[in-house]
Amino acid sequence: MSQKNYDAKLKEITAIRDEDVKTPNMPVGEAVQEAENLVAWCEEDKAKLTKAGLDWQLVEDLPLRAGACRYAQSIWARESQSREDAQKEWNAKSPDAFNLRDELVHHFLFAFRKQPELVSKVQIIREGGSNADMLQDLRDLSVLGKENLDLLKAISMDAKLLTEAAQTADTLSVLLASANGESGDDAKAKVMRDKAYSYMKVAVDDIRGTGQYVYWRDEDRKKGYVSLYKKRGRKKNNAPVEE
Repeated sequence: MSQKNYDAKLKEITAIRDEDVKTPNMPVGEAVQEAENLVAWCEEDKAKLTKAGLDWQLVEDLPLRAGACRYAQSIWARESQSREDAQKEWNAKSPDAFNLRDELVHHFLFAFRKQPELVSKVQIIREGGSNADMLQDLRDLSVLGKENLDLLKAISMDAKLLTEAAQTADTLSVLLASANGESGDDAKAKVMRDKAYSYMKVAVDDIRGTGQYVYWRDEDRKKGYVSLYKKRGRKKNNAPVEE
């Protein structure tokens, strides 16, 4: 159902301008639940709310907006989890890759010790210690090693290490991009989640604002137009809770 709501509202959600996007300041799951509760709460107040100027279409539309937000959140959570999984895999595999880079540098410096220009190339390659530097080092060392295979064979270095270096760089570069969120999927999912939340929040804020206006002297009805999540937080800080 949430996906159907998301598909039905995708055009409106996508059309929200970047400057109008609100980053959730509370757990999205709770925000969605509060929106759904708000629909049920304000049903009996329809006459008074519409008399005060509320467009009732917002109330009728809110369940769709809430469902769309719930689905957008699930997409982002899935992408975020994929990034976390990639980070864990990177953490597990990257130490071996760094060790391979260091091992190749060790072999190369000895094998090329009588070739100053080659030693200089190795020294340049090994500069920099970032993850991306390491992956590029593996690629460069693989190429340099294959170009000077005779010198490496002279010290009995296993030539398979050169192929392993290239393959490791290719595999881990994809993993690193996923871990860093560079694929773009995670960033796009977050943008759409924030837009879906903003689209829902516009309706929620209008309904709540009207309800608080109408029932400003009726605490029993007014309480249904206040965020319980924010009310709990502000009670801790002894701050006003109307929102």
